[in-house]
Amino acid sequence: MTFPIFPTTRAAWLIALAAPIAVVIAAARPDAWVIAPAAGAALLVLILLDGLVAGRLQDWQIIAPADCEVGEPLTLSILAEFRGRTGGGPPHAAIQFDPRLGGPDFPGGRAEFALTDRPDRNVRQGYATLTPDRRGTAPLGAMWLRWAGPLGLGARQKMQEIDHDLRIWPDLSPIRSPDLQAFLRDAQFGLIARRIRGEGTQFEALSEYEPGMDRRRIDWKASARHTRLYARENESERNNQIVFAFDLGQAMCEPVDGLPRIDRAVTAALTAAYVALKGGDRVSLFGFARRPELATPFFSDARAFPRLQSAAASLDYHSEEPNFTLGLATLTARLQRRSMIILFSDFTDPTGAELMIESVSRLVNKHLVLIVTIEDSELTQLREAEPASIDALAMAVTADTLARQRALVLGRLRQLGVDILEAPWDKIGYRLIDRYLDIKRAGTIG
Repeated sequence: MTFPIFPTTRAAWLIALAAPIAVVIAAARPDAWVIAPAAGAALLVLILLDGLVAGRLQDWQIIAPADCEVGEPLTLSILAEFRGRTGGGPPHAAIQFDPRLGGPDFPGGRAEFALTDRPDRNVRQGYATLTPDRRGTAPLGAMWLRWAGPLGLGARQKMQEIDHDLRIWPDLSPIRSPDLQAFLRDAQFGLIARRIRGEGTQFEALSEYEPGMDRRRIDWKASARHTRLYARENESERNNQIVFAFDLGQAMCEPVDGLPRIDRAVTAALTAAYVALKGGDRVSLFGFARRPELATPFFSDARAFPRLQSAAASLDYHSEEPNFTLGLATLTARLQRRSMIILFSDFTDPTGAELMIESVSRLVNKHLVLIVTIEDSELTQLREAEPASIDALAMAVTADTLARQRALVLGRLRQLGVDILEAPWDKIGYRLIDRYLDIKRAGTIG
């Protein structure tokens, strides 16, 4: 099998150095001008011979996973087996891929790397570590391999198309974390959801009153019948309907620490949904931009969690403003009973926030609404930065104005009876779980 021969970087440098030498020879000894073309021809012959005697490529392949998660590193590696000697440095490989796989580190969708020796004879391996920054299906385009001859002057190159697609899923690393798994195995939430007695609103049993119990739990009628004090043991509500609603508009597609807000929100929602399913509640996902785009049925079994994950992976990115009126009206029409609606949203201007406030105010009359928003770390940095110049001062004033407008909108939502959760992206998931459990224990969902 033969491949095209190309001059290497070393050969290009020799040619570049030979040009001024040829000019000097021509100026000093005009009768010796033939030396320059003869040297050039000899160098060309060396390049061809070096490429011809370069090692032969026996086989090569790319090793790539079928699935990965947004924001989590993945490795693409190439294995190549050669027969004969390769010189002039290690072989080099390149891979072309969908730009969403590379993120900011590989903005052009191309990675180049060297292949190093393996313990196996004549086998070289190299790899590139990528970090996907968006969900979806990302195809791999092509791969190239280039290796030089013993002198490092001539090189061979091989190109091959890649028929491989990677599915980029939402990040589920918080669910796999030891802390959450330990929490799910504690006395309140086990692998089999356990009843939480002593809290909630649903009656479970009567037990003899003991000092230290809440006096409000005393059942006076039962105590009168038995001539001793008995207290009611309640069970936390189960089978509640929990809806995770996503604003898919432009503001939610803005990045926060390298990933779009919507991806941070999806991770937090799936983490809380996993806990809710383990706790015996029913979970649904809803997404909207200019029109509703996703509406799953309610799932009540933790074994259905992969279906929630697959549905969340289909949430798209939009560069348009969301239609809160249509989106939340559609959601209201789907709900036949009181539910807890957890809305992930953000806003950049008071006008868009007014439409959100008006639409949310209709939900509060029938449902328990919790709005989750991610703190803008960049805005905070601009506000707290020392104004070393006029431009920095202007940016700080603008950032402070936006922060005040944001606080005003959140305050108006609280006045409507909406619960607000605002936290950094890396803490939003666990704080959402804590808020959900507090609400569940209070028995205010159903």
